[in-house]
Amino acid sequence: MIDRSVSYWLETCNEDLEPREKLSNSITVDIAIMGAGYTGLWTAYYLLLQDPSLKIAILEKEITGFGASGRNGGWCSPKFSVSPATSINRYGIETARQLQLSMLNSVIDVENVIQKEQIDTDWKLAGSLQIALGDQSLPALEKSMQTYSKLGLEDHFQLLDKAQTDERVIIHGSAGCLLTKTSAVMHPGKLVRQLARILERRGATIYEQTKVEKIIEGSSNKPAKLITPYGTVTAKQAVVIAGEAYLAQLSKFRRQLVPMYSLITLTEPISEKKWAEIGWDNRETVGSTRLSVDYLQRTADGRILFGGRGQPYRFGSKIDKSLDKHQKTHEFLKSRLTDWFPSLKGIRFTHDWGGPVGITRDWTPNILYNRQTKVASAWGFAGQGVSTTNLAGRILTDLIFEKDTELTSLPMVQHQSRKWEPEPFRWAGIRIVQSGLARLDDKNELEGKAPTGKTLIERISKN
Repeated sequence: MIDRSVSYWLETCNEDLEPREKLSNSITVDIAIMGAGYTGLWTAYYLLLQDPSLKIAILEKEITGFGASGRNGGWCSPKFSVSPATSINRYGIETARQLQLSMLNSVIDVENVIQKEQIDTDWKLAGSLQIALGDQSLPALEKSMQTYSKLGLEDHFQLLDKAQTDERVIIHGSAGCLLTKTSAVMHPGKLVRQLARILERRGATIYEQTKVEKIIEGSSNKPAKLITPYGTVTAKQAVVIAGEAYLAQLSKFRRQLVPMYSLITLTEPISEKKWAEIGWDNRETVGSTRLSVDYLQRTADGRILFGGRGQPYRFGSKIDKSLDKHQKTHEFLKSRLTDWFPSLKGIRFTHDWGGPVGITRDWTPNILYNRQTKVASAWGFAGQGVSTTNLAGRILTDLIFEKDTELTSLPMVQHQSRKWEPEPFRWAGIRIVQSGLARLDDKNELEGKAPTGKTLIERISKN
């Protein structure tokens, strides 16, 4: 049995986590999928909607939801890994608009599936608040609103002043916020585990503790295959590669994406008296304008989750269980929480966890399908995967069925990011950026100044 301490979400997903059976012999299927996280499961879900007769096998190295799908902050947000402003610069206004609309629609699509399939995942379409911690952060929110207006999407967002923000949640130092109206809070562990059960009822087979060691590309007269220690899975129609950050452990993907750790801490249940002081009755997800990222939610059982980056990048894109926790970062997150909510000073924290997210060199997901080799893949969601994986699943389904649709024309489709630098340059560069962003955040908050956007660190890290 997998250790439930992997995350609070797996601990409380209402399943025993007993691993499913391993692959025990070589088999032939229509679709073979590597990875039983959101990307692989959503792809299987939409493939079966298109063709319920498909025979699908999903291979998972650990258990369903072991990776980012069972460890994230519980945001289903329309935020894409590339900012709207950068999207406009790269793709033009109309394409950037279609990209943002596709993300907004993805949140609604996830909600529709949850309702249709009667999935219990503590879902609430409550909106998301990007908080300005001090007046110096307000211009950044105003600039974001101007960008959304340029895209003709201003109805989906709203600037709130301090009083309006306080009506939703009282945060020390808050000067206002930007409300994203179409955004949800949820229990990600329940979603990933229940989605897997739905697929099994529809005929898909999930093999757990079955590591894929090699991907064999197909050709016009040969099918693609996944090679495991326990047998080969031959896919008559397509192989789907959906391992996100863990793909960095395969030599083929070593420089295609880097695993960056995101860490989370969780409080004990908070008393009704304390909640009355804080507010937050609607359970909006909450973050700030910090360059080094933070993300919060109020859980359905009355706790506060506080997440952020901070675990240093490890040489050679190392992924290891020992990196799921980083004492310095977790202690920093706890101190930030009580900075935001001073009345919670002395609160007990019950859970710390973390895990890697996959980031490409240009922060753009790569959603690919090669009709000749019959290999499809989607990865590099940069921490925005809860909604983007749903979109990726629909895109991959269209690609595998060789349909040209509005979704397959989005800019991350058939996009291949340039490779990350080889080591030791990759390690040195990423570590410099990580520490530089943290120093800028501290300096800006201490001096009450907004980031200029002109420093070398900001220009390098801009997405």
